[in-house]
Amino acid sequence: MAEIIKVFRDDVPAMKFIGKVYPDFGPWWGDWFENGWFDEIEIAMGGPDAILKIWENGGGYVGLERREGGKLAEYRIGMFTPENTRAPEGFEALDFPAGTFGTCWIYGPEDEVHGAIPSCAAAVSEAGMRFRTDADGFVVSFENGLCPRFTTPDDKGCVILDYCFYVL
Repeated sequence: MAEIIKVFRDDVPAMKFIGKVYPDFGPWWGDWFENGWFDEIEIAMGGPDAILKIWENGGGYVGLERREGGKLAEYRIGMFTPENTRAPEGFEALDFPAGTFGTCWIYGPEDEVHGAIPSCAAAVSEAGMRFRTDADGFVVSFENGLCPRFTTPDDKGCVILDYCFYVL
């Protein structure tokens, strides 16, 4: 069973999110790997180490959610990049100001970690963090699938999924 094993604040610089917009959480992730779209973004930013130099927990494959009143208003798949990265053709970009993420580490089998995401909002709030809204009034949160802690299971067959919120 998946569980939250760590909740922490993570100060981040201004960054750019580059990705594509989707109507929901559908089967879009497979397209990203089949088409090499993550690779295109990594090339545009000068390699994955470019984001790791400015944000220790960067470089993950991101499922970005914008919510209003708890309901999904927008879903994007992509990656965070340094703020001056130019989006490749066919991708959209969102600029994010410097700020703080409230992050939960969810530990468990890969097919179970997503089931623990709904518990993250309460865990972040209980840790004393308040959700920050963007210019449109949306709460921004995201799955951050980092290599290798999400992509390589441990000896128990478990991974760690980072789930983050922009917080005050």
